[in-house]
Amino acid sequence: MNYSQIITMEPGKRGGRPCVRGMRISVGDVLGWLAAGMSVDDIKDDYPEITEEDIRACLAFAADKESGSLSMLAA
Repeated sequence: MNYSQIITMEPGKRGGRPCVRGMRISVGDVLGWLAAGMSVDDIKDDYPEITEEDIRACLAFAADKESGSLSMLAA
């Protein structure tokens, strides 16, 4: 998945952590919610501005980071 248009990093927002589409919702927030047992529908209900594609982009970003193949966002 190409998450380069979904996962953004801004130095002054959330300490420069990767976020969803420039919002103040970080990849770590989404991963934490999923790890806590929230479903995609639960997250979308609580945060209607997030889409399923956003959640999948967070997972793809995390998978790339874990595998060491993360090079996007370095610019």
